[in-house]
Amino acid sequence: MSGASWSERLFGGLRRTSERLGENLSGLTGKARLGDDDLDRIEEALITADLGPAMAARIRDRLAARRDAVASGTEELRRIVADEIAAVLRPVAEPLEIDAFPRPQVILVIGVNGSGKTTTIAKLAHLFQEQDYGVMLVAGDTFRAAAIGQLKVWAERLGVPIMAGPEGGDAAGIVFDAVKQATATGIDVLIVDTAGRLQNKRELMDELEKIKRVLGRLNPAAPHDVVLVLDATTGQNALSQIDVFREVAGVTGLVMTKLDGTARGGVLVAAAERHGLPIHAIGIGETLDDLRPFDADEIAGIIAGNIR
Repeated sequence: MSGASWSERLFGGLRRTSERLGENLSGLTGKARLGDDDLDRIEEALITADLGPAMAARIRDRLAARRDAVASGTEELRRIVADEIAAVLRPVAEPLEIDAFPRPQVILVIGVNGSGKTTTIAKLAHLFQEQDYGVMLVAGDTFRAAAIGQLKVWAERLGVPIMAGPEGGDAAGIVFDAVKQATATGIDVLIVDTAGRLQNKRELMDELEKIKRVLGRLNPAAPHDVVLVLDATTGQNALSQIDVFREVAGVTGLVMTKLDGTARGGVLVAAAERHGLPIHAIGIGETLDDLRPFDADEIAGIIAGNIR
């Protein structure tokens, strides 16, 4: 891990979102009260920061009800924005808990190619290792030799077992063998990589249903989690991916990656407001330590202007 703390890196990662919002909020104070034009400008700034129209409208309504107080100072304006963001994020800030019995807990990880899915699997595995859980990886994205190879490299780095087959192999069969081996060897968590292509939704849905069917034969509760990895830099496109993958795969929770280096960090809030799915963790960098559960109030404060 680098010398900077998680909070410092989180602040650095979300700075562009915060600055984009801050530029639009500055200059609105010092008036007797905010006018409709001012509220329109704030709402537009919130949408520009990718918080989404619904969240922007919600904050605008709250500010409209307190025009006089807000006009008295930027700090009050930012506090109201932070309070509204935190209210939306708190219910969805749910770390991924390992509580399945019997073990292993099976986590299917899904997401489009390029979202950081395979790297996120490694980071999740590292997170569970830190909690002293036995972890095993499964290379279920059999359509891409590169994905299989990448996951093998991560498994070696982490020192965890991996179940993999050949390119073009039967993903459901590999998952079946993995669960049997994990059960026999006392593994706590089985993290399964899955194909990330969305060009043919029916094909992907059929494959995921087959995997789920095979898992169900071994343990009716499996998969225990279906986690969708989203790339924050894609902004509103990430929201449409949630729509598709909820339909195709029955998503139970989200991980948001690449929050560093984007002015679109607000999409985390938009996803929470629109879908209400648990957001298990956020990623702000490339190292194994750069994926963590998040504090809703901390995130809200940073986005609104670094209120601690």
